[in-house]
Amino acid sequence: MKDTKTNAEASTIKEDALKDFAKYVNPQKARILKNAGLDIIEGKREGARVWDMAGREYIDCISSAGCFNVGRRNPDVVAALKAALDEFDQGVFVFCHKPQADLSKKLAEITPGELRYTMFGSGGGEINDFAIKLARGFTLKTEIISTINAYHGHTGFSLSAIGREEYKKPFYPLIPGFKQVPYNDLKAMEEAMTPDTAAVIIEPVQGEGGIHPADDDYLRGLRRLCDQHEAVLIFDEIQTGFGRTGKMFCAEHSGVVPDIMTLGKSLGGGVYPITAAVYREELGDFLVTNPFIHLSTFGGSDLGCIVGLATIEILIRHRLPEHAALMGERFHAGFDRLIPKYPDLLLETRRKGLMMGLQFTNPSIGPRMTYQLAQNGVLALYTGNDPTVMRLMPPLVIKPQEVDRVLEALDKSMAAIMAQGGVEKY
Repeated sequence: MKDTKTNAEASTIKEDALKDFAKYVNPQKARILKNAGLDIIEGKREGARVWDMAGREYIDCISSAGCFNVGRRNPDVVAALKAALDEFDQGVFVFCHKPQADLSKKLAEITPGELRYTMFGSGGGEINDFAIKLARGFTLKTEIISTINAYHGHTGFSLSAIGREEYKKPFYPLIPGFKQVPYNDLKAMEEAMTPDTAAVIIEPVQGEGGIHPADDDYLRGLRRLCDQHEAVLIFDEIQTGFGRTGKMFCAEHSGVVPDIMTLGKSLGGGVYPITAAVYREELGDFLVTNPFIHLSTFGGSDLGCIVGLATIEILIRHRLPEHAALMGERFHAGFDRLIPKYPDLLLETRRKGLMMGLQFTNPSIGPRMTYQLAQNGVLALYTGNDPTVMRLMPPLVIKPQEVDRVLEALDKSMAAIMAQGGVEKY
């Protein structure tokens, strides 16, 4: 990496930045990242790789939980944003906007089934809030069912839908009418649904919950149950959307079309925040009579929509969903070699495309693997809900040789843990 700074200068800048972060942002977060070997300050970003300020190279398998599907600082996305800045700003949010109309039309074209209308936001929690509000407003019912270990965001309605008590407990009382059932358990969902059920909200692959893909029959059963109960089916595809699982949208694997699909993360191409909820035309009746009932100052800005269109064009032109499927298979073959080699550490792997989780035998291994992988040039994190699971979500542009480097780093990292005494030491 070409850089005019000396190592000493870069080191000083890094240390100053980390000290200021600890002093003015969050000291405990800074300590945790340091202990995990992730106390880096990102410098150059390109494709599936990132360099710290001192020039050390890493392969990014965190990707901000799927924000960088088209790669770090994709040059075409950056160019689209630069060109937009010559003419546009964010725009007045209550006005009609051509870029917003253009992106909404494109989303209607590429999403499955009869999803047609779009509401925009700037964050995942915000757009899931809207989806839940729309379901309640349309059905005139109040009950929302989500799943244990689900993750839908930290704002009002979304926080109530989260399936992890640690996130919710400090903020009780939450919004009433929410309950959680086990994931991938159709019988539990059927028993939980009542005449007052407004919506079921589900991740087709639980991300924060430990990379658990939903069974196709489970998703088809949810569609049937929601139809029977006149409830709205919401797919939270904020992490799984835009090619992550080997298809443009994870719903396509099962052939199930939800009533609302929430999208985000990589829609902004890694350079501009934008999220979206795409929904069936009949649900739009509620907004016909209440056109200003949900507003977002920054959601669907002109700049965000232009970036979103550029991102979708790149995904389609470079066939990145198909590439994700191929690279996922390459990872899978490597995982199959690692499981018998480290039976005391690695129990199983779960994967859909390039949304991958490694299930370890002990809660200590996730944090230790995070540290060891960083030492071996790979950025990865164990999941918040389950430290026995390492989550790998590289940019979809990752190359075969980069996949092999990650697999090599996994091998070296597990070998290092075994040399330290493996599980027994902990």
